[in-house]
Amino acid sequence: MTIRRRSVTISALVFCFLASVIAVHAQATRTWVSGVGDDVNPCSRTAPCKTFAGAISKTATNGEINCIDPGGFGAVTVTKSITIDCTEVSSSILASGTNGVIVNITNPADTLKTFRLRGVSINGAGTGLNGVRVLAANSVFIEDVIIDGFTQHGISVETSTGLTKFVISGATISNNLGNGFNTFIIGGASATLSVNDSLFAVNNIGFNLSQSVKTTFQNSIITGNNTGVLVNFGELGMTNCQVSGNGVGVQAASGGVIRMFNNSVIGNTTGLSGSSLITLGSNVIRGNSTNGSFTSSETTQ
Repeated sequence: MTIRRRSVTISALVFCFLASVIAVHAQATRTWVSGVGDDVNPCSRTAPCKTFAGAISKTATNGEINCIDPGGFGAVTVTKSITIDCTEVSSSILASGTNGVIVNITNPADTLKTFRLRGVSINGAGTGLNGVRVLAANSVFIEDVIIDGFTQHGISVETSTGLTKFVISGATISNNLGNGFNTFIIGGASATLSVNDSLFAVNNIGFNLSQSVKTTFQNSIITGNNTGVLVNFGELGMTNCQVSGNGVGVQAASGGVIRMFNNSVIGNTTGLSGSSLITLGSNVIRGNSTNGSFTSSETTQ
């Protein structure tokens, strides 16, 4: 009887130990952060974490991190498909001296390789490196985000393999010593990009495209930059955008192609510059110190 009781006791202890190990390593599909949270917590609604970095380790692939209340939730490196959504909550990342968000999703088992960021302000405080730095991902969505005060770029795309799809909507990208949006794509990598309802203001270059990037740019404002829009070896279609108060408004460098329809390019030092600027009609190019001109035209269908 004694031996039997000992066996039962040992089995119970083993079961409790295994259960505790499973609990420690379990990841939730939805986690929470709070300005008064603690990263030792499980990041649940009633016991939230303090930082995005603390929450992401406890969030399952394809899961979501939400903000309960206002706070500064720290820089984060994203290595799996995940959504950070703090819509309607005053939430921020203070990234002085570092990158705000690094996206580097490479795990072959992660088939989506998708990152979504919504409703977050990323502040470089004048010393941060990049607001969002993308090294590897299939899809990146930046929505209702403010990125300000970085020494390099607001968003820097530095992929080297595969096709990456970007969506930028409702973003304000400003006061960056480098470029508001920058691409540095090498090797066999390529990217497609859709920008809508966004502001690029007071950067070195507001919007800079390199090789192997195809972009649609709509309903946005580009103002106060040294160069508003610069395309190098990429393709850009601009519709319903306002380009004003820049050194150069819109520039197609060697190999870059820009098609424009129904845009206003007004009050820049140089309005248009480059060798492949194509109008599809209804553009207003006025009031620049030098207006510049389109190199050709195409008809809409």
